[in-house]
Amino acid sequence: MARVHRFQDSHNLSEQYGPDWWIPLYRRAFPTLMSAVAVSEDGWAQRGGIDRLLTLACGRTFTVDEKIRTQDWPDVLLERWSDEARRSPGWVQKPLACDFIAYAYAPAATCVLLPVPALQRAWRQHGRQWIGLYGTRRAANQGYTSVSVPVPRGVLMQAIVEAMFVS
Repeated sequence: MARVHRFQDSHNLSEQYGPDWWIPLYRRAFPTLMSAVAVSEDGWAQRGGIDRLLTLACGRTFTVDEKIRTQDWPDVLLERWSDEARRSPGWVQKPLACDFIAYAYAPAATCVLLPVPALQRAWRQHGRQWIGLYGTRRAANQGYTSVSVPVPRGVLMQAIVEAMFVS
C-alpha cells in the first residue's frame, strides 16, 4: 500500500530542521546575514511560499520557501500539481511571493538556492520536455494527490542560468 503523506507530519519534519539547522546554511550563502525570522503563522506570506525572512547587514531582505528531503537524491523534485484532480498548480508553476526556494538535502546538510523567477521561467521553457525525459512522481496525501517531476540538479541549474538570459 502506498504511503500517505500528511501535512502535519511534513510540518513536524520541517520543525525538526529549525533555525539551528538552516541558519548555518544561510550564513554560508549570505555571509552578512543579520537575521533569519521564521514565518510560521498561516496567512498571505505562508500561502505565498514564505517560510523565512532573511535580512543582510546592508538592509536587503530575501524571502525563502524551505523544502527539505531526507535522502540525498541527485534531483530536485519540482511540484507540478499540488492537487492533481483539481489541477491546482504546484510551487514550480504557481505565483509565489518568495525570492528563493531553499531546497535542502538533510543527510549532506547541503542546500540549493533556486531563484524563483528564473526557476519558473526554466519550467515554462523545459517543463514538458522534462516530464517526457524524467517522468513524474505521485504522492498520495489525505484527500488529494500531488505530482512532481524529478529533474537532475545539473540539468535544472543549467536551465536556470539559461533562463536568466532574456532576448
